[in-house]
Amino acid sequence: MLRYIYANDLYQYPLLRDTMFQDRADQFKRRLGWDVHVNEAGEERDEYDDMNPLYVIWEKPDGTHGGSMRFLPTTGDTMVNDHFLHLTDGVRIESPFIWECTRFCLAPGADRQVTAALTLGAGEIMEEFHLEHFVGVFDPRMERIYSLMGLVPDVLGRTGEGREAIGVGLWDMHEDVFEPTLDRAGIDRETSKRWFHEAFEHRPIPDLRAIA
Repeated sequence: MLRYIYANDLYQYPLLRDTMFQDRADQFKRRLGWDVHVNEAGEERDEYDDMNPLYVIWEKPDGTHGGSMRFLPTTGDTMVNDHFLHLTDGVRIESPFIWECTRFCLAPGADRQVTAALTLGAGEIMEEFHLEHFVGVFDPRMERIYSLMGLVPDVLGRTGEGREAIGVGLWDMHEDVFEPTLDRAGIDRETSKRWFHEAFEHRPIPDLRAIA
């Protein structure tokens, strides 16, 4: 099932939390060779995990991590604005209606169903929070994943060639993308909505239109 969990609440799901950060270490450090820090517990964490981001996590039947993404509002600190301004010609991406999406991670053996489920979760956040776009840094691997899900980022800047290329882009999820994503994930919309609203049953969903 899909879980929507703020970092401050991860302590309530210790197995899910620990396996998520361990799978991040496995994917980003071992398989992709990124220059990321892995702690003594074998977990990949960074400073943005300390900023109470919202995680979308696919929880497997045994309670462990199947895949996840991390979301932060661009009105606060983000990777794009802190480290990748050279890709946007120095223009900061800041809006209550744009959130940053990072750390897309799949557990070993995860299939396209999990990818579709995570995409679905991002779409539910966009719809329920009244967001207009997500912004993210992506490499060719992530660009292929976006394409497979029927999503084409609006590329704001890019550098490098081949596997070393890296870009920054905006993407959104229109209503017509939901149906094929639901089919790929094997989830009906009623279930998807129920998972979302159960997650926020005791935490109000912010109305960003009022803030803006």
